[in-house]
Amino acid sequence: MKNALAILALCIAGAGVAADVPAPRWDAPGAGNPLLPGYFADPSIVRDKGRWYIFATIDPWGDDRLGLWQSDNGRDWTFSTPDWPTKRAATSPTSGDAKVWAPSVVQAKDGRWWMYVSVGNEIWVGTAPSAAGPWRDANGGKPLVNKAFAPKYHMIDAEAFIDDDGQAYLYWGSGWNWTNGHCFVAKLKPDMIGFDGPVRDVTPTNYFEGPFMVKANGRYVLTYSDGNTTKDTYKVRYAVGATPFGPFTEGATSPILQTDAARQVISPGHHAVFRSGGKPYILYHRQGLPFDSAGTDVKRQVAVDALLFAANGTIAKVIPTHAGAAVSGFAAQRRRGLRWQASGSAGDSLHGPDRAADDNYATVWKPTGTGAATLIADLGAIRQVRETRLRPEFATKPYRFRIEQSHDGRTWLALAPDAVRSGSPIVVAHPATTRWLRMVFTDSKDIGVWEWSID
Repeated sequence: MKNALAILALCIAGAGVAADVPAPRWDAPGAGNPLLPGYFADPSIVRDKGRWYIFATIDPWGDDRLGLWQSDNGRDWTFSTPDWPTKRAATSPTSGDAKVWAPSVVQAKDGRWWMYVSVGNEIWVGTAPSAAGPWRDANGGKPLVNKAFAPKYHMIDAEAFIDDDGQAYLYWGSGWNWTNGHCFVAKLKPDMIGFDGPVRDVTPTNYFEGPFMVKANGRYVLTYSDGNTTKDTYKVRYAVGATPFGPFTEGATSPILQTDAARQVISPGHHAVFRSGGKPYILYHRQGLPFDSAGTDVKRQVAVDALLFAANGTIAKVIPTHAGAAVSGFAAQRRRGLRWQASGSAGDSLHGPDRAADDNYATVWKPTGTGAATLIADLGAIRQVRETRLRPEFATKPYRFRIEQSHDGRTWLALAPDAVRSGSPIVVAHPATTRWLRMVFTDSKDIGVWEWSID
């Protein structure tokens, strides 16, 4: 395990890159990765009726709900939490205290949508008429795989795979204390709930958790994670077999995605593979930056990069980026409002007010000190404005703030009242003609803003 300070230095300075190759910057304005504004993990991505959906674990370490992000263009995402699953609604006598984790969402051959999700170290199944929901329990209020099925292993990280013939399979399994991971698979019945035949242990070499099955060039490619997501050892591996049950042989180019300190990418893993425009991509989480391995809260962020399957059955090494993959069907960039110059309550060297105006979801404004905190936007000239679109650090947390306006930067008038708001984006209507806008948070404690967009 690398020293935490050494990793932090690499993250900030890009050390280890050859002098003639510019170090990629994680904090550069306009970066496309992270894809989502916030701390989320274990993503599952689907497309339904022209809209993209990403279901994900809410960090740190899960929540009583799942996170759901929706987007029409693949770049501008809106947050919500589905009605199901919740910790309260998906708990059995054997559950344990773990939160809601690791969703897998697929569409069956009959057109209905199914979710397999970890709650309390057990696997639950839900269903919906569309990816947007409404989602409901599908198994009579009990887990599909309970904790006692194989108590030596962790019954989490279920991932559904639907073969070319419409037959569905479920893969799952992890280990305890970051060791001894095992992968199980069973064929699903047409009802997508019961198992059609025995459960098999198909654990490949170097497997720990997060299985994701894909089919490429007629072969079954089981991709999975290995290592510890709280350290710098987490990575993506793969193994290849002739059937959905294997046997699986680890690929010659495995691992395909791992920590790259020179690129400031730490512990990428627990991924999903999806296709858009006929091209494959990998959606995964990695540690938020700057990375602190001594921290108790795990704050991961979701990124997307290109994936390449070679004709010989191998997968090319993934090059993790901060620019993000040019995903076919995604907008080239996020929607932006008026450009503005930032000032206000100071943060430290990494979290100043300018971070809320740099169009980068890896950087966040965090004011220091106590009491009220202000974020001031200088639009450069008197302009007409309609609304604020605020991306707070935590989409599930309430924030109390008001918005004021000024023509001279000294005298301020109320524009949007002091109120408690939550979500991402938080949309506040405030039609006005002004040069300066000021956002005032009642208490600077735990305030964080990824981006403040002004239209």
